[in-house]
Amino acid sequence: MKTFITDDFLLQSDVACELYHEHAKLQPIIDYHCHLPPDQIAANRSFENLYQIWLEGDHYKWRAMRSNGVAEKFCTGAATEREKFDAFAATVPMSLRNPLYHWTHLELLRYFGIDDLLNPQSAGEIWEAANAQLPAMPVHELLTRSRVEVVCTTDDPVDSLEHHRRIREEGKLRTRVYPTFRPDKALTVDQPQVFNEWTDRLAAASGVDCASFSGFLEALGRRHDFFHEMGGRLSDHGLGALDSVDVEESTVAAIFDRARSGGAVGEKEAAAFRSFMMVYFGRLDAEKGWTKQLHLGAQRNNSSRQFRTLGPDTGFDSIGDRPQGAALAGYLDRLDRDNRLPKTVLYNLNPADNYLFATMIGNFQDGSVPGKIQFGSGWWFLDQKEAMEWQINALSNLGLLSRFVGMLTDSRSFLSYPRHEYFRRILCNLIGRDVVNGELPKDMDLLGNMVRAICFGNARDYFGLELPGGDGSGQRLQ
Repeated sequence: MKTFITDDFLLQSDVACELYHEHAKLQPIIDYHCHLPPDQIAANRSFENLYQIWLEGDHYKWRAMRSNGVAEKFCTGAATEREKFDAFAATVPMSLRNPLYHWTHLELLRYFGIDDLLNPQSAGEIWEAANAQLPAMPVHELLTRSRVEVVCTTDDPVDSLEHHRRIREEGKLRTRVYPTFRPDKALTVDQPQVFNEWTDRLAAASGVDCASFSGFLEALGRRHDFFHEMGGRLSDHGLGALDSVDVEESTVAAIFDRARSGGAVGEKEAAAFRSFMMVYFGRLDAEKGWTKQLHLGAQRNNSSRQFRTLGPDTGFDSIGDRPQGAALAGYLDRLDRDNRLPKTVLYNLNPADNYLFATMIGNFQDGSVPGKIQFGSGWWFLDQKEAMEWQINALSNLGLLSRFVGMLTDSRSFLSYPRHEYFRRILCNLIGRDVVNGELPKDMDLLGNMVRAICFGNARDYFGLELPGGDGSGQRLQ
Protein backbone atom coordinates (compact mmCIF):
# COMPACT_ATOMS: atom_id res chain seq x y z
CA MET A 1 0.00 0.00 0.00
CA LYS A 2 1.22 3.48 -0.87
CA THR A 3 1.70 6.15 1.78
CA PHE A 4 -1.01 8.47 3.03
CA ILE A 5 1.47 11.40 3.00
CA THR A 6 -0.04 13.52 0.23
CA ASP A 7 0.92 17.06 -0.79
CA ASP A 8 -1.88 18.33 1.45
CA PHE A 9 -1.20 16.06 4.42
CA LEU A 10 -2.74 17.62 7.59
CA LEU A 11 -4.03 20.60 5.59
CA GLN A 12 -7.80 20.65 5.82
CA SER A 13 -8.75 23.86 3.97
CA ASP A 14 -7.78 25.82 0.89
CA VAL A 15 -6.42 28.58 3.12
CA ALA A 16 -4.22 26.11 5.00
CA CYS A 17 -2.92 24.71 1.72
CA GLU A 18 -2.06 28.17 0.40
CA LEU A 19 -0.34 29.20 3.62
CA TYR A 20 1.76 26.05 3.67
CA HIS A 21 2.69 25.70 0.00
CA GLU A 22 3.23 29.40 -0.75
CA HIS A 23 4.74 30.52 2.55
CA ALA A 24 5.75 27.95 5.18
CA LYS A 25 7.20 25.34 2.83
CA LEU A 26 9.53 27.85 1.23
CA GLN A 27 11.32 28.83 4.44
CA PRO A 28 14.73 27.39 5.36
CA ILE A 29 15.39 26.01 8.86
CA ILE A 30 17.13 27.40 11.92
CA ASP A 31 17.52 24.42 14.26
CA TYR A 32 18.38 26.39 17.38
CA HIS A 33 18.23 23.41 19.75
CA CYS A 34 19.22 19.83 18.94
CA HIS A 35 21.44 17.00 20.10
CA LEU A 36 23.17 16.22 16.81
CA PRO A 37 26.72 14.94 17.50
CA PRO A 38 29.29 17.56 16.38
CA ASP A 39 31.92 14.88 15.72
CA GLN A 40 29.69 13.30 13.08
CA ILE A 41 29.06 16.68 11.47
CA ALA A 42 32.78 17.46 11.41
CA ALA A 43 33.61 14.05 9.92
CA ASN A 44 30.73 14.28 7.42
CA ARG A 45 29.74 10.80 8.53
CA SER A 46 28.25 8.40 6.01
CA PHE A 47 25.80 5.73 7.13
CA GLU A 48 25.82 2.17 5.90
CA ASN A 49 22.20 1.33 6.55
CA LEU A 50 18.87 2.50 7.92
CA TYR A 51 19.61 1.22 11.39
CA GLN A 52 22.66 3.45 11.76
CA ILE A 53 20.95 6.62 10.59
CA TRP A 54 17.50 5.90 11.98
CA LEU A 55 17.58 3.71 15.10
CA GLU A 56 21.00 4.22 16.64
CA GLY A 57 20.39 6.10 19.88
CA ASP A 58 16.70 6.88 19.24
CA HIS A 59 14.85 6.35 22.52
CA TYR A 60 11.51 7.35 20.94
CA LYS A 61 11.68 4.22 18.82
CA TRP A 62 12.99 2.07 21.67
CA ARG A 63 10.05 3.03 23.88
CA ALA A 64 7.59 2.04 21.18
CA MET A 65 9.39 -1.24 20.50
CA ARG A 66 9.42 -2.19 24.19
CA SER A 67 5.70 -1.41 24.39
CA ASN A 68 5.24 -3.79 21.47
CA GLY A 69 6.91 -6.62 23.39
CA VAL A 70 10.26 -6.35 21.63
CA ALA A 71 13.15 -7.72 23.71
CA GLU A 72 15.89 -5.30 24.77
CA LYS A 73 18.49 -7.03 22.60
CA PHE A 74 16.64 -5.60 19.56
CA CYS A 75 16.69 -2.07 21.04
CA THR A 76 20.03 -1.46 22.73
CA GLY A 77 21.40 -4.99 22.84
CA ALA A 78 23.47 -7.40 20.78
CA ALA A 79 21.09 -8.17 17.91
CA THR A 80 22.36 -7.38 14.42
CA GLU A 81 21.56 -4.06 12.82
CA ARG A 82 19.21 -5.74 10.35
CA GLU A 83 17.44 -7.62 13.15
CA LYS A 84 16.91 -4.36 15.01
CA PHE A 85 15.51 -2.69 11.91
CA ASP A 86 13.14 -5.60 11.33
CA ALA A 87 11.95 -5.35 14.94
CA PHE A 88 11.19 -1.66 14.41
CA ALA A 89 9.45 -2.40 11.10
CA ALA A 90 7.21 -4.87 12.92
CA THR A 91 6.39 -2.20 15.50
CA VAL A 92 5.44 0.55 13.05
CA PRO A 93 2.00 -0.90 12.14
CA MET A 94 1.25 -1.00 15.86
CA SER A 95 2.09 2.71 16.21
CA LEU A 96 -1.03 4.06 14.49
CA ARG A 97 -1.88 7.50 15.98
CA ASN A 98 1.54 7.75 17.59
CA PRO A 99 3.66 10.55 16.04
CA LEU A 100 6.26 7.93 15.14
CA TYR A 101 3.90 6.67 12.46
CA HIS A 102 3.81 10.10 10.81
CA TRP A 103 7.52 10.82 11.30
CA THR A 104 8.56 7.41 9.94
CA HIS A 105 6.69 7.80 6.69
CA LEU A 106 7.57 11.46 6.24
CA GLU A 107 11.26 10.60 6.56
CA LEU A 108 11.06 7.66 4.17
CA LEU A 109 9.32 9.83 1.60
CA ARG A 110 11.35 13.02 1.94
CA TYR A 111 14.83 11.50 2.02
CA PHE A 112 14.46 8.28 0.03
CA GLY A 113 11.38 8.84 -2.14
CA ILE A 114 9.86 5.70 -0.62
CA ASP A 115 6.08 5.96 -0.47
CA ASP A 116 5.30 2.45 0.79
CA LEU A 117 4.06 1.81 4.31
CA LEU A 118 6.70 0.24 6.53
CA ASN A 119 5.68 -3.16 7.91
CA PRO A 120 7.20 -6.67 8.10
CA GLN A 121 6.20 -7.37 4.50
CA SER A 122 7.81 -4.24 3.06
CA ALA A 123 10.80 -4.12 5.43
CA GLY A 124 13.25 -6.00 3.21
CA GLU A 125 12.53 -3.97 0.10
CA ILE A 126 12.66 -0.68 2.00
CA TRP A 127 15.91 -1.69 3.72
CA GLU A 128 17.58 -2.40 0.37
CA ALA A 129 16.17 0.66 -1.41
CA ALA A 130 17.16 3.11 1.33
CA ASN A 131 20.57 1.55 1.93
CA ALA A 132 21.39 1.87 -1.76
CA GLN A 133 20.89 5.63 -1.54
CA LEU A 134 22.81 6.24 1.68
CA PRO A 135 26.33 6.44 0.15
CA ALA A 136 25.23 9.65 -1.55
CA MET A 137 23.74 11.03 1.65
CA PRO A 138 26.49 11.85 4.16
CA VAL A 139 25.71 14.31 6.94
CA HIS A 140 26.59 17.46 4.98
CA GLU A 141 24.34 16.43 2.11
CA LEU A 142 21.46 15.72 4.50
CA LEU A 143 21.75 19.16 6.11
CA THR A 144 21.97 20.84 2.72
CA ARG A 145 19.06 18.86 1.32
CA SER A 146 16.98 19.79 4.38
CA ARG A 147 17.81 23.49 3.82
CA VAL A 148 19.19 23.89 7.33
CA GLU A 149 20.80 27.30 7.71
CA VAL A 150 21.87 26.93 11.34
CA VAL A 151 22.39 24.06 13.77
CA CYS A 152 22.94 24.72 17.48
CA THR A 153 24.25 21.59 19.18
CA THR A 154 24.16 20.94 22.95
CA ASP A 155 27.59 20.97 24.57
CA ASP A 156 29.13 20.58 28.01
CA PRO A 157 31.26 23.54 29.20
CA VAL A 158 34.27 21.21 29.52
CA ASP A 159 34.06 20.19 25.87
CA SER A 160 37.05 21.28 23.78
CA LEU A 161 34.73 22.21 20.89
CA GLU A 162 37.40 20.77 18.61
CA HIS A 163 34.76 19.49 16.22
CA HIS A 164 33.11 22.90 15.99
CA ARG A 165 36.50 24.40 15.28
CA ARG A 166 37.15 21.85 12.55
CA ILE A 167 33.77 22.53 10.93
CA ARG A 168 34.45 26.25 10.90
CA GLU A 169 38.07 26.07 9.76
CA GLU A 170 37.48 23.56 6.97
CA GLY A 171 34.53 25.55 5.62
CA LYS A 172 33.09 22.60 3.70
CA LEU A 173 29.58 22.83 5.12
CA ARG A 174 27.22 25.64 4.15
CA THR A 175 25.14 25.15 7.30
CA ARG A 176 26.50 27.14 10.23
CA VAL A 177 27.07 24.98 13.33
CA TYR A 178 27.26 26.65 16.74
CA PRO A 179 27.74 25.25 20.26
CA THR A 180 25.25 25.70 23.09
CA PHE A 181 26.49 26.05 26.68
CA ARG A 182 24.75 23.43 28.87
CA PRO A 183 26.27 23.37 32.39
CA ASP A 184 23.92 20.86 34.02
CA LYS A 185 26.76 18.98 35.75
CA ALA A 186 27.83 22.17 37.49
CA LEU A 187 24.66 21.79 39.58
CA THR A 188 25.28 18.20 40.78
CA VAL A 189 26.74 19.24 44.12
CA ASP A 190 24.60 16.59 45.86
CA GLN A 191 26.44 13.90 43.86
CA PRO A 192 30.02 14.45 45.07
CA GLN A 193 31.68 11.87 42.84
CA VAL A 194 30.01 13.16 39.69
CA PHE A 195 30.52 16.77 40.73
CA ASN A 196 34.19 16.40 41.64
CA GLU A 197 35.14 14.45 38.53
CA TRP A 198 33.42 17.05 36.37
CA THR A 199 34.93 19.99 38.28
CA ASP A 200 38.40 18.52 37.78
CA ARG A 201 37.68 18.42 34.06
CA LEU A 202 36.46 22.02 34.22
CA ALA A 203 39.73 23.07 35.86
CA ALA A 204 41.73 21.33 33.14
CA ALA A 205 39.65 22.82 30.32
CA SER A 206 39.73 26.37 31.69
CA GLY A 207 43.23 26.44 33.14
CA VAL A 208 41.79 27.75 36.43
CA ASP A 209 42.31 26.05 39.79
CA CYS A 210 38.89 24.99 41.07
CA ALA A 211 39.93 24.29 44.64
CA SER A 212 37.90 27.33 45.76
CA PHE A 213 34.41 28.48 44.86
CA SER A 214 35.75 31.71 43.40
CA GLY A 215 37.98 29.62 41.11
CA PHE A 216 34.98 27.50 40.13
CA LEU A 217 33.03 30.60 39.10
CA GLU A 218 36.00 32.02 37.21
CA ALA A 219 36.50 28.73 35.36
CA LEU A 220 32.87 28.66 34.27
CA GLY A 221 33.09 32.28 33.16
CA ARG A 222 36.15 31.52 31.05
CA ARG A 223 34.42 28.59 29.38
CA HIS A 224 31.40 30.80 28.70
CA ASP A 225 33.80 33.29 27.07
CA PHE A 226 35.28 30.48 24.99
CA PHE A 227 31.87 29.34 23.76
CA HIS A 228 31.17 32.94 22.75
CA GLU A 229 34.43 33.07 20.79
CA MET A 230 33.35 29.87 19.03
CA GLY A 231 30.07 31.45 17.95
CA GLY A 232 27.83 30.24 20.77
CA ARG A 233 24.93 32.56 21.53
CA LEU A 234 22.64 30.22 23.49
CA SER A 235 22.74 28.37 26.78
CA ASP A 236 20.48 25.54 27.92
CA HIS A 237 19.46 23.88 31.17
CA GLY A 238 17.51 20.64 31.60
CA LEU A 239 15.86 20.70 35.03
CA GLY A 240 12.93 18.99 36.69
CA ALA A 241 12.11 22.39 38.15
CA LEU A 242 13.97 25.52 39.15
CA ASP A 243 14.92 26.37 42.71
CA SER A 244 14.36 29.83 44.13
CA VAL A 245 16.36 30.37 47.31
CA ASP A 246 17.90 33.68 48.39
CA VAL A 247 21.35 32.74 49.58
CA GLU A 248 24.65 34.49 50.29
CA GLU A 249 27.75 33.59 48.30
CA SER A 250 29.60 32.67 51.49
CA THR A 251 26.98 30.01 52.25
CA VAL A 252 27.26 28.58 48.75
CA ALA A 253 31.05 28.59 48.98
CA ALA A 254 30.86 26.47 52.14
CA ILE A 255 28.58 23.99 50.37
CA PHE A 256 31.06 23.86 47.49
CA ASP A 257 33.96 23.22 49.88
CA ARG A 258 32.11 20.33 51.52
CA ALA A 259 31.33 18.73 48.16
CA ARG A 260 34.92 19.13 46.98
CA SER A 261 36.13 17.34 50.09
CA GLY A 262 33.74 14.45 49.38
CA GLY A 263 31.24 15.37 52.08
CA ALA A 264 27.50 14.82 51.82
CA VAL A 265 25.30 17.70 50.67
CA GLY A 266 21.61 17.59 51.60
CA GLU A 267 18.74 18.54 49.32
CA LYS A 268 18.10 21.89 51.03
CA GLU A 269 21.73 22.88 50.59
CA ALA A 270 21.79 21.57 47.02
CA ALA A 271 18.74 23.70 46.21
CA ALA A 272 20.51 26.77 47.57
CA PHE A 273 23.60 25.97 45.51
CA ARG A 274 21.54 25.46 42.34
CA SER A 275 19.68 28.73 42.93
CA PHE A 276 22.88 30.73 43.22
CA MET A 277 24.47 29.09 40.19
CA MET A 278 21.44 29.58 37.95
CA VAL A 279 21.45 33.29 38.73
CA TYR A 280 25.16 33.37 37.95
CA PHE A 281 24.58 31.66 34.61
CA GLY A 282 21.74 34.04 33.82
CA ARG A 283 23.97 37.03 34.39
CA LEU A 284 26.69 35.58 32.16
CA ASP A 285 24.12 35.19 29.37
CA ALA A 286 22.74 38.69 29.84
CA GLU A 287 26.20 40.30 29.72
CA LYS A 288 26.85 38.80 26.28
CA GLY A 289 23.36 39.17 24.82
CA TRP A 290 22.80 35.42 24.72
CA THR A 291 19.51 33.55 24.87
CA LYS A 292 18.88 31.22 27.82
CA GLN A 293 16.80 28.07 27.29
CA LEU A 294 15.07 26.42 30.25
CA HIS A 295 13.79 22.89 29.63
CA LEU A 296 11.59 22.21 32.65
CA GLY A 297 9.42 19.35 33.80
CA ALA A 298 11.10 16.02 33.00
CA GLN A 299 11.16 13.17 35.49
CA ARG A 300 14.20 11.15 34.48
CA ASN A 301 15.48 7.57 34.91
CA ASN A 302 12.28 6.22 36.47
CA SER A 303 13.36 2.58 36.14
CA SER A 304 16.30 2.12 38.51
CA ARG A 305 16.86 -1.38 37.15
CA GLN A 306 17.15 -0.16 33.57
CA PHE A 307 19.24 2.83 34.64
CA ARG A 308 21.75 0.51 36.30
CA THR A 309 21.85 -1.66 33.18
CA LEU A 310 21.62 0.85 30.33
CA GLY A 311 22.38 4.28 31.81
CA PRO A 312 20.60 7.59 31.13
CA ASP A 313 18.81 8.74 27.96
CA THR A 314 17.66 5.27 26.98
CA GLY A 315 13.90 5.82 27.09
CA PHE A 316 12.85 5.58 30.74
CA ASP A 317 11.94 9.21 31.37
CA SER A 318 8.48 10.75 31.69
CA ILE A 319 6.56 13.94 32.35
CA GLY A 320 6.99 15.18 35.90
CA ASP A 321 4.40 16.92 38.06
CA ARG A 322 6.53 19.19 40.25
CA PRO A 323 5.16 22.70 40.92
CA GLN A 324 6.78 25.20 38.55
CA GLY A 325 5.18 28.60 38.98
CA ALA A 326 6.58 30.15 42.17
CA ALA A 327 10.21 29.13 41.61
CA LEU A 328 10.12 30.10 37.93
CA ALA A 329 8.70 33.53 38.75
CA GLY A 330 11.24 33.95 41.54
CA TYR A 331 14.16 33.05 39.27
CA LEU A 332 13.13 35.37 36.44
CA ASP A 333 12.43 38.17 38.89
CA ARG A 334 15.79 37.78 40.62
CA LEU A 335 17.54 38.43 37.29
CA ASP A 336 15.09 41.13 36.25
CA ARG A 337 15.49 43.16 39.46
CA ASP A 338 18.77 44.64 38.28
CA ASN A 339 17.93 44.39 34.58
CA ARG A 340 20.10 41.31 34.01
CA LEU A 341 17.46 38.95 32.65
CA PRO A 342 18.60 37.60 29.27
CA LYS A 343 16.37 36.65 26.40
CA THR A 344 14.80 33.41 27.58
CA VAL A 345 12.90 30.50 26.04
CA LEU A 346 10.77 28.46 28.47
CA TYR A 347 9.97 24.88 27.44
CA ASN A 348 7.26 23.11 29.40
CA LEU A 349 6.90 19.32 29.55
CA ASN A 350 3.64 19.08 31.50
CA PRO A 351 0.65 20.28 29.48
CA ALA A 352 -1.15 21.11 32.73
CA ASP A 353 1.31 24.02 33.01
CA ASN A 354 0.80 25.44 29.50
CA TYR A 355 -1.24 28.42 30.67
CA LEU A 356 1.15 28.98 33.57
CA PHE A 357 4.10 29.26 31.17
CA ALA A 358 2.16 31.25 28.57
CA THR A 359 1.22 33.85 31.20
CA MET A 360 4.62 33.82 32.90
CA ILE A 361 6.37 35.10 29.78
CA GLY A 362 4.17 38.20 29.81
CA ASN A 363 5.40 39.18 33.26
CA PHE A 364 8.93 39.87 32.06
CA GLN A 365 8.59 41.40 28.60
CA ASP A 366 10.29 44.80 28.79
CA GLY A 367 9.94 46.30 25.32
CA SER A 368 13.64 45.87 24.53
CA VAL A 369 13.20 42.91 22.16
CA PRO A 370 10.01 41.61 20.52
CA GLY A 371 9.08 38.43 22.36
CA LYS A 372 12.06 38.71 24.72
CA ILE A 373 10.67 35.90 26.89
CA GLN A 374 9.35 33.02 24.77
CA PHE A 375 7.04 30.10 25.44
CA GLY A 376 8.96 27.45 23.51
CA SER A 377 7.62 24.88 21.10
CA GLY A 378 6.14 21.59 22.30
CA TRP A 379 9.04 19.63 23.79
CA TRP A 380 9.82 15.89 24.03
CA PHE A 381 6.55 14.13 24.90
CA LEU A 382 4.68 17.23 23.68
CA ASP A 383 6.45 17.16 20.31
CA GLN A 384 3.37 15.85 18.49
CA LYS A 385 0.28 17.18 16.73
CA GLU A 386 -2.14 17.52 19.63
CA ALA A 387 0.39 19.02 22.04
CA MET A 388 1.79 21.38 19.39
CA GLU A 389 -1.75 22.66 18.93
CA TRP A 390 -2.11 23.06 22.71
CA GLN A 391 1.09 25.13 22.88
CA ILE A 392 0.16 27.26 19.87
CA ASN A 393 -3.33 27.88 21.25
CA ALA A 394 -2.06 28.77 24.73
CA LEU A 395 0.46 31.21 23.30
CA SER A 396 -2.14 32.67 20.94
CA ASN A 397 -4.68 33.19 23.71
CA LEU A 398 -2.28 34.71 26.23
CA GLY A 399 0.57 36.23 24.22
CA LEU A 400 1.60 37.07 20.66
CA LEU A 401 1.81 34.07 18.34
CA SER A 402 3.19 36.38 15.65
CA ARG A 403 6.41 36.81 17.71
CA PHE A 404 6.94 33.06 18.28
CA VAL A 405 10.40 31.72 17.31
CA GLY A 406 8.91 28.45 16.10
CA MET A 407 10.08 24.87 15.81
CA LEU A 408 13.29 22.99 16.62
CA THR A 409 14.17 19.30 16.33
CA ASP A 410 15.56 18.52 19.83
CA SER A 411 16.82 15.39 18.08
CA ARG A 412 19.91 13.21 17.76
CA SER A 413 18.93 12.10 14.25
CA PHE A 414 19.96 13.72 10.98
CA LEU A 415 16.68 12.54 9.47
CA SER A 416 14.51 14.53 11.90
CA TYR A 417 14.06 17.68 9.81
CA PRO A 418 10.62 16.68 8.50
CA ARG A 419 9.50 17.54 12.04
CA HIS A 420 9.77 21.17 10.92
CA GLU A 421 7.48 20.33 8.02
CA TYR A 422 5.13 18.60 10.46
CA PHE A 423 5.00 21.68 12.68
CA ARG A 424 4.49 24.01 9.73
CA ARG A 425 1.58 21.99 8.40
CA ILE A 426 -0.04 21.96 11.85
CA LEU A 427 0.46 25.72 12.22
CA CYS A 428 -1.01 26.48 8.79
CA ASN A 429 -3.95 24.19 9.38
CA LEU A 430 -4.83 25.92 12.66
CA ILE A 431 -4.72 29.35 11.05
CA GLY A 432 -6.68 28.11 8.05
CA ARG A 433 -9.34 26.69 10.35
CA ASP A 434 -9.75 30.09 12.02
CA VAL A 435 -10.22 31.75 8.64
CA VAL A 436 -12.81 29.18 7.56
CA ASN A 437 -14.64 29.71 10.86
CA GLY A 438 -14.69 33.46 10.30
CA GLU A 439 -12.38 34.14 13.26
CA LEU A 440 -9.54 35.64 11.20
CA PRO A 441 -9.62 37.74 8.03
CA LYS A 442 -8.75 36.06 4.77
CA ASP A 443 -5.90 38.50 4.24
CA MET A 444 -3.24 36.25 2.77
CA ASP A 445 -0.53 38.90 2.95
CA LEU A 446 -1.16 39.41 6.66
CA LEU A 447 -1.39 35.70 7.41
CA GLY A 448 1.47 34.75 5.11
CA ASN A 449 3.79 37.27 6.73
CA MET A 450 3.04 35.78 10.14
CA VAL A 451 3.60 32.21 8.95
CA ARG A 452 6.94 33.08 7.36
CA ALA A 453 8.03 34.87 10.52
CA ILE A 454 7.16 31.94 12.79
CA CYS A 455 8.82 29.41 10.50
CA PHE A 456 12.06 31.33 10.01
CA GLY A 457 12.17 35.11 10.33
CA ASN A 458 11.55 35.42 14.04
CA ALA A 459 14.30 32.94 14.93
CA ARG A 460 16.68 34.69 12.54
CA ASP A 461 16.06 38.05 14.20
CA TYR A 462 15.81 36.82 17.80
CA PHE A 463 18.91 34.65 18.21
CA GLY A 464 21.32 36.89 16.33
CA LEU A 465 23.20 34.00 14.70
CA GLU A 466 24.99 34.71 11.46
CA LEU A 467 23.51 32.75 8.57
CA PRO A 468 25.48 31.19 5.71
CA GLY A 469 24.90 34.21 3.48
CA GLY A 470 25.91 36.58 6.25
CA ASP A 471 22.37 37.97 6.38
CA GLY A 472 21.47 37.23 9.99
CA SER A 473 20.17 40.23 11.89
CA GLY A 474 22.50 39.80 14.83
CA GLN A 475 26.16 40.51 15.45
CA ARG A 476 28.50 39.19 12.80
CA LEU A 477 30.71 36.41 14.08
CA GLN A 478 34.44 36.56 13.47
